[in-house]
Amino acid sequence: MAAMSSVAAAGELWTAFFNLTSCAKPMSLEPGAQKEVLGLAVGANPLGQLMFSPLLGLWANRAGSARAPLLATLALFVLASVLYAELHLTRPYAKYWMVFARFLVGVSSANIAVARSYLSAATLVEERTRAVAVVSLAQVLGFVVGPALQAAAAPLGPGAPYDQSALLRLDMYTAAGWINAVLGLFNFLLFMPCCFKERKIAAREAMIAQGADNEKEALKALKPDPVSSWTLVAAFFVLVFNFVLLETLATMLTMDQFAWSKRQALEYMGALMSGGAVLACLTFALIGPLTRLFEERALLLWGGFLLTGLASVLCIPWGPGPPPLAPVGAAEAGGGCPQETQPWCAESRGLTLAQFLAGYACVSVGYSLGVTLIQTIFSKVLGPRPQGVWQGVLTGAGCLSRALGPVFVSAVYARRGPVATFGSTAALTLGGAGGAAWCTARLSRRRGTPGRKSELRSSARPADTLTATRVLATLHHTL
Repeated sequence: MAAMSSVAAAGELWTAFFNLTSCAKPMSLEPGAQKEVLGLAVGANPLGQLMFSPLLGLWANRAGSARAPLLATLALFVLASVLYAELHLTRPYAKYWMVFARFLVGVSSANIAVARSYLSAATLVEERTRAVAVVSLAQVLGFVVGPALQAAAAPLGPGAPYDQSALLRLDMYTAAGWINAVLGLFNFLLFMPCCFKERKIAAREAMIAQGADNEKEALKALKPDPVSSWTLVAAFFVLVFNFVLLETLATMLTMDQFAWSKRQALEYMGALMSGGAVLACLTFALIGPLTRLFEERALLLWGGFLLTGLASVLCIPWGPGPPPLAPVGAAEAGGGCPQETQPWCAESRGLTLAQFLAGYACVSVGYSLGVTLIQTIFSKVLGPRPQGVWQGVLTGAGCLSRALGPVFVSAVYARRGPVATFGSTAALTLGGAGGAAWCTARLSRRRGTPGRKSELRSSARPADTLTATRVLATLHHTL
């Protein structure tokens, strides 16, 4: 589990690094180039992950092993990180190589689908929730540690003017590439045969629970449920889309609604995002104990979807008056709502700071609960069979939501304002909650459903279940 958590953290660490240096890096290489390449560079990562997540999952399924796909993608991760650190050698085409490096990082980050697939095969049903929560926690920690490491690299400064005389260069911009290259190499070594042994016990658990003679017979008896699987994929998309939308829109929203300057918005949102990350970490740590007290489906609906939907409702302006307006002639957001480019500013109510803070807290907790429980239930729905392709589809749904978030901001928020934006996401969340409720209710009527605490007891005799659980637990912890 530690190796899989390290893989999950690496991709988020790289994303956090890039988010902080995305504007300054291209400017330092080619002044004036950042505006035309930043959008492509941001979109290249989720595009690569979206395209290759199912393919890597298929590779893992066909190979019957997670080692080869993970080693290949980790090697690619190291290569992409070194390329990012050495972009100064590619001038005058550095901006294009930067987009390519981001695409390669996205391809390598698609290995999270393989990691989740292996996690499902290497854990018992009763410990699946905790395992998924640990990996999700690792992703959040990677995103939190990234800014701290970038701040630690700031004293290096921008360095001397860029030229091609020095092959190796270390400054505040290239440090991100070198740190991630070292982390990628460390992860690569973790998955070498001397360090990582594959132990798949989910199929054996199913065999004993059903009283089958062999694992193939047990897998054949377990029929797939594509309807529930696709419903959970759609619900996952809805939750990630809500989180990404607020994350993307937060800085712009605060400048419009609170008349913050760009510098103030970046500083305050940095602090708020750190607080949200702490809340998310606490939520991940509590998921295991909570699932022992409540059913997973109840936590998903009332903790995940309800809080996420409530966040959208809270971000709909309820203030007594309009938002502060930017000075006449202001073409860009910052210091107030620019009514010349956004006519709705003069007609909309203002958002209160208390609303915004409460909404951000709700989405930080609701998103953490929701995505973890959907991944857990999704894994249990698929059962002990190889899950590589399906986990790739789930990862791809998250990538698609990340790509559509900025598009939604420009298409809806800029033209219609926060009421239309957050009203539509609240309705979308309500639809996702309805789909998840229908799916979990459907699963609760099936034998051995996730969402109940007795997966094995519903599909085997009590004596067989107790024996199976003891044998498998012993096998799992000794290996």
